[in-house]
This record gives sequence, structure tokens and C-alpha cells, in this order.
Amino acid sequence: MSTGTYTPKPGAAPVGRMIAAQTALETRMLLRNGEQLLLTVIIPSLLLVLFSTVDIVTVPVSTTGGAGEAVDFLAPGVLALAVLSTAFTGQAIATGFERRYGVLKRLGASPLPRWALMTAKTLSVLVTEVLQVVLLTAIALALGWSPHGATTFTGALSVLLLLVLGTAAFSGLGLLMAGTLKAEATLAAANLVFLLLLVGGGVIVPLEKFGAAGDVLALLPISALSDGLRDVLQNGASMPWGDALILAVWAVLGLGAAARFFRWE
Repeated sequence: MSTGTYTPKPGAAPVGRMIAAQTALETRMLLRNGEQLLLTVIIPSLLLVLFSTVDIVTVPVSTTGGAGEAVDFLAPGVLALAVLSTAFTGQAIATGFERRYGVLKRLGASPLPRWALMTAKTLSVLVTEVLQVVLLTAIALALGWSPHGATTFTGALSVLLLLVLGTAAFSGLGLLMAGTLKAEATLAAANLVFLLLLVGGGVIVPLEKFGAAGDVLALLPISALSDGLRDVLQNGASMPWGDALILAVWAVLGLGAAARFFRWE
């Protein structure tokens, strides 16, 4: 055996490998956190089952004809709620406490670039959302959901684009909150925003119920995502460009503000 066979090779791993490892770590941490699991999986599932089986929600008339089933109205809204819970609430709380305990400061001093850390967090959110979408879709189908637009390539592409834009918008807002407020304030504010958007974001209660305020609420990212998904999945419409534009504006503003004002310590 020649000398130097086991000589360590100094230097950082390739960035792609570091991002993949950090993404896997972030995903495992999120799925092992009971509180986050409650917020991202259990609550949306319970809301979908409860309001689909109990005659509480007045379902608006679908453009495809007939009032339809409650699950046809609720399923797209709950999918939007799942994106909100993971990309905004869960990410804001987790990142806020990582910042408080100095985790972000230490990771920022590691070979992993800061932009790569944010990329890994975003990829972790996307992995979690895929699991959420699969679970909620299975529950909705079991409850009798009949998604119209998802059966076509254009409809599936529209749904994917809306989910990506919604994820970008909520991620930017969540990182902005986590990077500017104290951890305790982030915990309280993120949960409060989640509850307010759940009630007033068109997820369960149609925006028409809010009268004139509904026009203002329609500009919220959760409302745009809910309405956009509902247009495609319930009404069989093509790409809802108005809702996509609202989400894109929120994504640019949120990510831009997060990049500008985020404090690592």
C-alpha cells in the first residue's frame, strides 16, 4: 500500500451536493416536527374532510353548470392553504428560531453559500408541498372530488404554475418576516396571519360573502391562489392570468424585500 492512499482531500463538496444534503436535512427536520406536521398536514386534511361532509359551506354555482359538491369548491382552496402553511407559516417560524439560536449565522459561515441555503430551504418546501398535494388529492378524490381542468395538459400546467408562483410569493413573505422580526414575534404573527387568511382568503368562505371587501381581499396571494386553482380545477378554465399576475407581483415584492432586509443574526 503506497503512502498517501488515505490522504484527505481538502476543500468543500460541490455546491449541488451541498444543496441536496441540506435539502434532505431541512425536509427531515420539518417532517419530524410535530407542531409543523400539525400545521402543514393534519389541519388542511381535517378542514377538507369536515367542511366537505358537513353542510356548512354554501357552494357557489360552477361555470360548468350546477351548484356542484362542496368538495369541488373546497379542494382547490385547501390546496392553496397547504402551500400557505408550508411556504409561509412553517418556514417563517422555523427560520425565525434558527436565526435566534444562531443556526443561520453558523451555516452562513460554512462552505455552504447563503444563497444555496435559501435554495435548499425552498426545495424542502417544494418537497413537502408535493407530499401535501398527493395526500390532499387522495382525500378529496375519496370524498367524491371531480377535478375538471387537471385532466388536460394545459390544465395540469396551469395548476403547476399557480402552485409555483404561490410558493414563491409565500416563501418571500415568510423569509421577510423571519429575517426582520424576533422569533417570538414571528411565531405569533405567522400563526395570526394563517388564521386571518384561512377565514378571509376565499379558502373556505367564498369572497362574495364579504361584500365590497371581497374585491380587496381578492388581491391577497391566498385569494389569488385559491381562485386560480378553483377556476382550473372546478370550472375547467384555462390559465387564469389575472390571478397568476397577482401571485407574480407578490412573489417579486416578497422575495425582493426578503433579499434586501433579511438579517442573519
